[in-house]
Amino acid sequence: NKIMIPPNISGKVKNVKSSGKYNVDTVLLTVEGKDGDHDVKLYQSWPVRIPRPYKERLLPREPLVTGIRVIDTFFPISKGGTAAIPGGFGTGKTVVQHQLAKWSDADVIVYIGCGERGNEMTEVLEEFPQLIDPRNGRPLMERTILIANTSNMPVSAREASIYTGITIAEYFRDMGYNVALMADSTSRWAEALREISGRLEEMPAEEGFPPYLASRIGEFYERAGRVNALGENKRVGSVSVIGAVSPPGGDFSEPVTTGTKRFIRCFWELDRQLANARHHPSINWLDSYSEYNSELKEWFSKNIDPDFSKFRDRVMGILTEDDNLQQIIKLVGEDVLPDNQKLIVRVANIVKVGYLQQDAFSDVDSNCPLKKQHEMLKVILKYYDRAGVLVSKGVAVSEVLDDSIVNILMRMKENISMDKFDQFKEIEKKMDSFFDSLDNKYQTVKEA
Repeated sequence: NKIMIPPNISGKVKNVKSSGKYNVDTVLLTVEGKDGDHDVKLYQSWPVRIPRPYKERLLPREPLVTGIRVIDTFFPISKGGTAAIPGGFGTGKTVVQHQLAKWSDADVIVYIGCGERGNEMTEVLEEFPQLIDPRNGRPLMERTILIANTSNMPVSAREASIYTGITIAEYFRDMGYNVALMADSTSRWAEALREISGRLEEMPAEEGFPPYLASRIGEFYERAGRVNALGENKRVGSVSVIGAVSPPGGDFSEPVTTGTKRFIRCFWELDRQLANARHHPSINWLDSYSEYNSELKEWFSKNIDPDFSKFRDRVMGILTEDDNLQQIIKLVGEDVLPDNQKLIVRVANIVKVGYLQQDAFSDVDSNCPLKKQHEMLKVILKYYDRAGVLVSKGVAVSEVLDDSIVNILMRMKENISMDKFDQFKEIEKKMDSFFDSLDNKYQTVKEA
């Protein structure tokens, strides 16, 4: 915690306390201003509905690394960015937000339980003190701020909880920290707005929500950003806002979801079919999007690998082609497909199960660093390229899809820990040996 002069105070500092232990009401120093003396304590008072000022807003140039592969690889969010996680009941919104709170590389986490069940907040309180931050070896609870406003609390408090959380996030942003704010869920906050509006006898709009719902949602998400804080010392901080949306019945055309999409740049849509198939996180890779991909391309190229973005685009192309082929398979079956298309379907399945699917409760796979993500993509695409060359030469796809190699690709997310990336080289050697022997075998048969 850093001691900051409040934004609306300037002057000469005097009566500074020496280092020691003080309570929050202790006057640490006094600022002699034109309008009198101002006492500075260990806390600041600020109206929660008014954004805290800053010197300059900066462009998003660095990703908020979450450790979730489907997000970091395909739909990244920048530090200071905005994202929404819409999904029906039971699709895994809270689990995804807990994962983001645990493993994202933010300095401070603000978790707002707005109108949700009390047991979800209890789970955070019980689990987070036992988890260790991989960056500094300290308990994750030390960087986490919880705002518990569960469904049994007053409606007015629920409506204010969102603003309280974003103001606390801005306070730590002004210290130069990168803050990630999780709001679970903004739909319950919107319902509180609707109830307050009804009691005030205001004219209702669509589905009973107040007509100013969209502007209130916009005011909340627009307080995110990466900025230069006020003061002479250059301090760059950010607030990244990630809000869960709970549309009734999974209807994404309802007012809260449509209003949110106007103001966010990442949309991580949770799919009920994926959730029912036990595919978690159940983020739909075809309907989700991120507008930060182009802005973060340079960062990925410099810090991870120049080919990272190219690998991502190729894998997304495989998944898109697989979706088109699945329509044909539903009608006439997979047997009618040519071998090159059968290969696409099988490789897409490796990507879905071996890459996109991630166990939130695994000791190894719950948090996947970007270097590991890149190596996994590289190995999968190498398998696809080598197999595609042999299939084009007339080798049967059943020969190419060797069970031992496929199983290695499916399980490398669990079998390779963070400190053993050299094992990816061993996988590549096994693949090269297998494909070289298969190529020589068919070359010999062809010559004979």
